[in-house]
Amino acid sequence: MTPSLLILTGSGISAESGLGTFRDTDGIWAKFDWQRLATPDGFREDPAEVHAFYNARRRGLMEAEPNPAHKALATLEAAWVRSGGNFTLVTQNIDDLHERAGSERLIHMHGELLQSRCGACSDLQACRDDLSITMSCRACGREGQLRPNVVWFGEMPIGVDEIFSILPSVTHFAAVGTSGAVWPAAGFAEEAGRAGATTWELSLEAGESGHVFTHAVYGKATETVPAWCDRILSETFA
Repeated sequence: MTPSLLILTGSGISAESGLGTFRDTDGIWAKFDWQRLATPDGFREDPAEVHAFYNARRRGLMEAEPNPAHKALATLEAAWVRSGGNFTLVTQNIDDLHERAGSERLIHMHGELLQSRCGACSDLQACRDDLSITMSCRACGREGQLRPNVVWFGEMPIGVDEIFSILPSVTHFAAVGTSGAVWPAAGFAEEAGRAGATTWELSLEAGESGHVFTHAVYGKATETVPAWCDRILSETFA
């Protein structure tokens, strides 16, 4: 059987790059009201406030850099594929640190902060500057329809059908820096395990779905992920 690895990452992998987590006691949603800032209704009620929130996060992302955990996963991807294995990286993160580290086989299931999307025509554009309600869509010309290309609460994650089509064939699965509280991603480990995959949880502590994993490695991502990458590569392609 061809070794097939699917890795799921969450905000914990980017925390050491200075980007905030979401569901920790001091995370983003402990400081801000997600119903106002991360729902379609919140955007309709006060688009200026939502834009201000994501503009600030976009500026913060521009100052962040990939850390050793991001780089280790990119190195693992290249070596895994070079050895003949199948590799997929699924991230819940809306930052671009995986790409900047060199990852290529990547699914952004919660969207990308450095893109805008038109609510009228769905056109996507690269976006590294602030968005506002006075801006017009380059494709359709409508004003006030641009929003960050991120998946808000109540919206369908991106690439879910593709991910679930891959999970039955994976031989290895790892969740890195995710709380295991957000569905459908919280169910990926159990789905992979049901298909016979060996599963790992790499996090600061056990997440809500920690009991479904066959192995656990706890600690800072910048320390645990590089070591784990070296280990799984040597064990699989020895």
